Amino acid sequence: MYKYVRSDLAVELNEDVEDNSLDNGIILKTKILADCKIKETIIEIVNEKGEKLLGKPQGVYITLEGDDLNEFDESIHKSFVKVLSNNLKKLIKDSKKILVIGLGNRQITPDSLGPLVVDNLYITRHLITEGIVDDSIEISAISPGVMAQTGIESKEVLNALCSKIKPDIIIAIDALAAREPSRLGRTIQICDTGISPGSGVGNDRAKLDYNTLGVKVIAIGVPTVISVPAIVNQAVERMMDFFISKPCGDSFELTEEEKYNLSCNFLDDNLITMFVTPKNADEMVKKVSYTISEAINSFLEL
Repeated sequence: MYKYVRSDLAVELNEDVEDNSLDNGIILKTKILADCKIKETIIEIVNEKGEKLLGKPQGVYITLEGDDLNEFDESIHKSFVKVLSNNLKKLIKDSKKILVIGLGNRQITPDSLGPLVVDNLYITRHLITEGIVDDSIEISAISPGVMAQTGIESKEVLNALCSKIKPDIIIAIDALAAREPSRLGRTIQICDTGISPGSGVGNDRAKLDYNTLGVKVIAIGVPTVISVPAIVNQAVERMMDFFISKPCGDSFELTEEEKYNLSCNFLDDNLITMFVTPKNADEMVKKVSYTISEAINSFLEL
């Protein structure tokens, strides 16, 4: 995809892959969980060819989608908690010491997902170290803020923490960018390849993964923003599809790059790098953050 039509979602990047051969390095599995109307897509990148096609490192990317995810419906909430929890348990396996990182800036609504998840977690590390609780998974958590607030890279904070508390695994939660408005607040992505804080809005910080921290990092993300070029690009595509469906429509056919360039020509320079979020972003982020925290809290029932 092009520079300003950003997406952190593997499921969206996979839609651009033109090589659908069996040996393209990408394994795709999709199913609809009929009992709860959740679409589950598992993308596994198995080699360098797959990495190049998707622009993401080798690993597993699980996407859960549901139109009702940000609706306040207890039955829907419980279904997402269960599906998310089951997928997380497969990735953390037998880890007993979990460090949860709430990435983002709680002062900015669409970037507050991580800190809000941490606010609702059941923290057990201090209870275990003080002998109050026995035979429980150890969960600790921190919201390190962003570099503009602290002057410290999240990687530096986590390196210090990991050397002290020695977690078996890290779960990092962050807000993402999507290119489809319909996915905002209605999609959860899980991956086992770590995360680059701020990458969704083009502000890449030091990556958090096994290579930088010495601990496996599971990333959970929810798209809360979309770039203005992505919105305009979608409008242009629908307009072109409309013209193509009409007589003599072939004369309106454009390549993907031409559509993108046309989209950017509609925008002032200050709009090209702008991101927007839904008007109900505060409610949306609050609801989905609670779903994620409850999925992690369910580990204590093991």
